[in-house]
Amino acid sequence: MSQGTLSAPTAPAAVSPHSTLRRLARRNSTTAFLLTLPLILLVLGLVVYPFLYALYLATLNKRMTKFIGIDNFTFLFSRQTFWDVVLQSVLFAVTAVVVKALIGFILAHVLHALPAKGQRKWRGMLLVPWVIPPAISTLAWWWLFDPSYSAFNWALAGIGVDPVPWLGQAGWARFSVILVNVWYGSPFFMIMYLAALKSVPDQLYEAAAIDGATGWQKLRFVTFPMMRNIISITVLFSLIVTFANFDIVRILTNGGPLDKTHVFATYAFQVGIQSGDIPLGATVSLFMFPLLAIFAIFILRGVNRRTKEMA
Repeated sequence: MSQGTLSAPTAPAAVSPHSTLRRLARRNSTTAFLLTLPLILLVLGLVVYPFLYALYLATLNKRMTKFIGIDNFTFLFSRQTFWDVVLQSVLFAVTAVVVKALIGFILAHVLHALPAKGQRKWRGMLLVPWVIPPAISTLAWWWLFDPSYSAFNWALAGIGVDPVPWLGQAGWARFSVILVNVWYGSPFFMIMYLAALKSVPDQLYEAAAIDGATGWQKLRFVTFPMMRNIISITVLFSLIVTFANFDIVRILTNGGPLDKTHVFATYAFQVGIQSGDIPLGATVSLFMFPLLAIFAIFILRGVNRRTKEMA
């Protein structure tokens, strides 16, 4: 081509669809981040900051004037009362959550079998324990367990049974606080499991019936596999709330008799607030984190594995 000949205009470079998608993804992620920013700030302010501040307090002396490292932790490890609190907290949380899950599972199936009209009525009544503030309902339970005017003991005396030391003996006191926690928390499991049951396709039950499956086999091979993730997440959430429970034990027993019903929250309150040793109280509260982390790792690992299998 001669030098005087004009060259043809260059066509605009084609825009790669991949680069467009990447830019769109970046914009969506930015929007998502901005929308979740208030929640992130809330979590940082109410969870992360108190946790880091508790770590800082745990390294100070009683007057909070001197850095003492891990002395508070070694002091707690040397006290038998602290290990009793660890045992009682695990016993309280695990027993209460297992019983709540079992009762909620049964109630959800009973409600699911009822007609829609009757279901609404019973669902509303069974949710009453969960919507009442725990402190108020626990005061009513305290009256039922009262050593002098116990309504339970009055009913037992009517049938010739000796009175029970509901809050005065370690075994009965532990049973009482677990009973109240189960009464308060079972409706939460019931409503979560009922929602999960309604999401199970009827075609699965119809196919199982055609194959000749019994009611137990439908429950084992259809209902339970479809609900396992919901059951796991509900159990994890309830474990976190139950481990941090304060009001039920505080109102009913205040950790007694002889510190046999203390859980982490009440023992941390007694040591940190009532005894004036805030760093030691913060140290006690920190021990909930590793225990809950162990539970969360095992439960969420199972949820992720089942999710990948279903994908």
